[in-house]
Amino acid sequence: MHLIKYILLPTLFLMGKSYGQVDDNTAVYRNISSSKYVRIHYDNDFFTNSDKYYSQGISIEVVNPAMSRFFISKLLVKPAGNEIKYGIALNDFGYTPTSISSNEIRFGDRPFSAALYLKTFAIATDTNKHRRISSALSVGIIGPAAGGKQMQTGIHRWLDNIIPQGWQHQIRNDVIMNYQLHYDRQLLGIKNIFLLNAAAEIQAGTLKNKLSSGLNLMIGKFNNPYKAAVKNQGLRKRVTFHLYAAPQVSFVGYDATLQGGVFNRKSPYTIASQDISKITFQANAGLVINIRKLSLEYCQSYLTKEFTTGNFHRWAGLKIGVGF
Repeated sequence: MHLIKYILLPTLFLMGKSYGQVDDNTAVYRNISSSKYVRIHYDNDFFTNSDKYYSQGISIEVVNPAMSRFFISKLLVKPAGNEIKYGIALNDFGYTPTSISSNEIRFGDRPFSAALYLKTFAIATDTNKHRRISSALSVGIIGPAAGGKQMQTGIHRWLDNIIPQGWQHQIRNDVIMNYQLHYDRQLLGIKNIFLLNAAAEIQAGTLKNKLSSGLNLMIGKFNNPYKAAVKNQGLRKRVTFHLYAAPQVSFVGYDATLQGGVFNRKSPYTIASQDISKITFQANAGLVINIRKLSLEYCQSYLTKEFTTGNFHRWAGLKIGVGF
């Protein structure tokens, strides 16, 4: 069993943005100015003309004050005096090597893996000090039980594309239990047209162990994410929009999608710990448009190599949300 490792470097807090590779629904630049909303997110590297590494991801998110009664919500960070949003998200992510046309293990390439988990989260906003703390607890499974093979095969059949081969070598079933703590702080705000934020995050558990930090900015015409999410606040302006840019640097301690589960060490192929990239850089950019209750987003991401024999990767995603 691999022990969780933390590397604390103060200078990192001056570098890139701090959300994880995927599953960054609590990001400031993705804020919906309502305490109740539903949002669906779909990622696929097909949008950037590739089919490798982070192949696809689906997230269904529900935010509602009633989620505060969910028993796992008791384990989340809820600072006194803050305005708090509560939500849950069902996440399903799939990863593949550079080729899905071979039944053989592709040594030196990314292993097949899939993760399915329920994420309970809280976003606590201090409207006076312009800062927010997001915490999340994810519980689920990595391995064949996550249904990655079935999902990718079904999509490829629907698109009349090549049927993927090699999923029999995927990371074996294991438990996902991960805790995530994220901090945002406004550095500079110019009315509701420009916002610069500092951010830092830590993830720990059986799925990912990593420490990240950085900056992100928003430019456009938007509702300030550090303002209270009062009822129908998102409807104050008929149309809002903004562009965002969010570079990020992360120190990686462990990644089960590459190295296999913490408890089940019987996966047929994994990436050795010494071959994992301990520092990664990711750049995210996108456009968000809000039309009354409707929120639309298109985003693209770039990620440097995650392991020694790997390569950089790009993917894109769409988000559709509805506020209440």
